[in-house]
Amino acid sequence: MNLDELIAQAEQAFGAAADAASLENEKAKFLGKTGALTELLKDLGKLPPEEKREQGGKINGAKDRIEALLNARRQALADAQMNARLNAEAIDVSLPGRGRSRGGIHPVMRSWQRVEEIFRSIGFDVADGPEIETDWNNFTALNNPLNHPARSMQDTFYVEDKDSDGLPLLLRTHTSPMQVRYARHHVKHGQPPIKVIAPGRTYRVDSDATHSPMFHQVEGLWIAEDISFADLKGVYTDFLKRFFETDNLQVRFRPSFFPFTEPSAEIDMAFTSGPMKGRWLEISGSGQVHPTVVRNYGLDPEKYIGFAFGSGLERLTMLRYGISDLRLFYEGDLRFLKQFN
Repeated sequence: MNLDELIAQAEQAFGAAADAASLENEKAKFLGKTGALTELLKDLGKLPPEEKREQGGKINGAKDRIEALLNARRQALADAQMNARLNAEAIDVSLPGRGRSRGGIHPVMRSWQRVEEIFRSIGFDVADGPEIETDWNNFTALNNPLNHPARSMQDTFYVEDKDSDGLPLLLRTHTSPMQVRYARHHVKHGQPPIKVIAPGRTYRVDSDATHSPMFHQVEGLWIAEDISFADLKGVYTDFLKRFFETDNLQVRFRPSFFPFTEPSAEIDMAFTSGPMKGRWLEISGSGQVHPTVVRNYGLDPEKYIGFAFGSGLERLTMLRYGISDLRLFYEGDLRFLKQFN
């Protein structure tokens, strides 16, 4: 692909974006997880070393130019919005002062509390841990190979510090590292069962109407000598019915692949009534914990077995309240947030 042509396309697309939301969607086409530049960077591995170095430099140069165009357009839109507000607003100093209003619970936090309540009621513990994680806890212990795309700078936020072994530290990309921490601590001080959920903030380099660089997940883990895939289906189906307070939904487990589970399944859900009737939506990733991961917990995979799942709290909240744009959760618009309190 002609990189100059790609830069020109980005400049034209950014310039045509009328607002910040449109601009972020255009950004994803070039710099997102499946964007044009990201795909070019992924293809570098197929080239000879000398050509890889040369092409990598050119692509990174194009990326810098596109990011500069993006930031310039962001600033221009922000300036235009501020000028419009300043021209439209007028302060009447004779008006009485505003009273202090009462705060409320954020809708995502409401879902967080509801998830904890449901899983505590069936005997799950709740674990919490650091948001800055080691490479081992976040990737290696969960059977993610060294060449996995999630380890790329295009997918993961890394920090400058290193751990005690000189390995990189990063903002956790999921809350699964807490499963590792909890399981290893539990095994050290006693044997299974290990029955825990880990809700919390996670971070990935992704931003559009359905993705945010910071989002919330809840991971679940149940390990014992006789926990099967059937237990996963029963527990998670019951959770969805209790979370949405209805039996009028269908749940299906669709075969998939995750490095940390085998077999793996994506969980889809469809309401059988209402405006979402008949529409299948992915709600979670899940599966039977991979023997390598069980071994990294400090357990014998020939003796212990279990399941794990991971769900996005924003996705659950959007479905529960009928919200179409994830970015509304983080804009701080009181007109939106007051609906939940």
